[in-house]
Amino acid sequence: MRQELSDLLKISVSALIEEGVISVDVPADVYIERTRQRDHGDFACNIAMILAKPARMKPRDLANLLLSRLPQNTLIDRTEVAGPGFINIFLTHDAFYKLIPVVRKAGDSYGCCDAGEQKRILVEFVSANPTGPLHVGHGRGAAYGDVLVRVLRAAGYDAASEYYINDAGRQMDILAVSVFLRYLELCGEEFEFPDNAYQGDYVFDIAASLHRDLGEDLRQPLNAVTGSLPADGDQLLDTLIERAKTLLGKERFTQIHDLARDTLVDDIRKDLSQFRVTFDHWFSESTLVTGNAVARAVEKLTKNGLMYEKDGALWLRTTDYGDEKDRVVIRANGNHTYFATDIAYHLDKFERGFDHAINIWGADHHGYIKRVKASIAGLGQEPDALTVLLVQFAVLYRNGEKVSMSTRSGQFVTLRELRQEVGTDAARFFYALRKPEQHMDFDLDLAKSQSSDNPVYYVQYAHARICSVFKQLLEKDIAVDLDDSDFGLLTEERELDLLRELSRYPEVVETAARSYEPHLVAYYVRDLANEFHTYYNAHPFIATDAPLRNARLSLIDATRVVLANALTLLGVSAPSSM
Repeated sequence: MRQELSDLLKISVSALIEEGVISVDVPADVYIERTRQRDHGDFACNIAMILAKPARMKPRDLANLLLSRLPQNTLIDRTEVAGPGFINIFLTHDAFYKLIPVVRKAGDSYGCCDAGEQKRILVEFVSANPTGPLHVGHGRGAAYGDVLVRVLRAAGYDAASEYYINDAGRQMDILAVSVFLRYLELCGEEFEFPDNAYQGDYVFDIAASLHRDLGEDLRQPLNAVTGSLPADGDQLLDTLIERAKTLLGKERFTQIHDLARDTLVDDIRKDLSQFRVTFDHWFSESTLVTGNAVARAVEKLTKNGLMYEKDGALWLRTTDYGDEKDRVVIRANGNHTYFATDIAYHLDKFERGFDHAINIWGADHHGYIKRVKASIAGLGQEPDALTVLLVQFAVLYRNGEKVSMSTRSGQFVTLRELRQEVGTDAARFFYALRKPEQHMDFDLDLAKSQSSDNPVYYVQYAHARICSVFKQLLEKDIAVDLDDSDFGLLTEERELDLLRELSRYPEVVETAARSYEPHLVAYYVRDLANEFHTYYNAHPFIATDAPLRNARLSLIDATRVVLANALTLLGVSAPSSM
């Protein structure tokens, strides 16, 4: 509808230009927005205020002239000029009636558009270190990223999803040595397990697998491993890592490292799949290290005059691009930093031909954005080709009490446990109902309740209610012909309200995609469910005469289509019974 109204107003502008009344350029697009108050019409437009200055006219006078040149159409019932020059547009009932067969014919493609023009976008999300199971914080990023990819695709973007496996840093070495220490315990060694090593049961399970396969082949003298350790926690772990690598040798330490990584990556992949999140690509950080990607990135930055040596290390002049200080890329000992692999990774993204990259990070990575954008600029890419979206942690509440969590100690609620407690549908919908940058309190008791206070239950129940109406028709052997409906019989205010809500859906999808705000779809489907329930409770569908029954059944069938489409974008099921 918006596009049709935009085209009509462009015709009005062209008519005034041809008549010599005004001398302006016809705008490429005329912005039409939904009104917030019904008495201001269905849509409003500020085109007269935009063109008033170049047209050398008062906005209200130009608005009246534009309306006088509107071509005949079946969309607009009446118009008015309001305030400083807004054009308010009131649509005909017929404009909304035409929507019903359009929705029913389009089916699951209703709401899709080509606004994205197949622009290639890579969305990287979750990307948690494979050092333990995914927890509820990761779940929020997973739900947000997956829904964003679905929305982008529905809006015509060529969107791909990617998980960046952080498998080449110190945290993976800590995991490997944690498994090794648990393995030594299984060999009968007794010692105090470090507090800041990974504590979860999953570490013991990996160690048990290693012990089953190799017996005591990897056993080392305990004193050589744990004797005379530093008191400082970080130094203690670094010493343990160094000793394990020396005692075991590179090949066997790598064997433990890779077993731990592969076990946890497989677990993460399975966990996400059961959460209805699948990735197009899984990208390993270690491939950047074992290959020459980091060296190529450093060479390119050096060629562009942005690298310099200081204290034996190689630094990148990120301050040239607004960062508060320059950053080390290669340490004095020759080892690369995390930043080095990030630079190489983003170079790889653009070399793969993506027009735009979206990174979904935890809110604690806010300070990392400037240096990454600086490196992208230094590589010769537009820094605006990267968008970083931040996701706040989710705080769980059970029985009104906050659930405490700590990742390193292993005391946290996993995504799997959340799914098992509240279900995938509720978990995804609750995550989607908040802007990612907003703090989130996740009420477990509400998510499990079967009441109108539970938003996912409320929305799914709307879809199930519609399905139950058609089931009753079959049970009562009542024949209907939805393709032969007189929509002019739909004159009740609640029917028109429902139609207006259905007409909003394509705009919601496009806006959600352009603004990277998929929560708008969750807001919308909740509003649509509310309009339907209000209508359902006020008017009969089956117990009425055949012509009105057909019209009303067509309307709620169109509503069923849109409810299902919106829920699909959210990765939530649309049950036919509840």
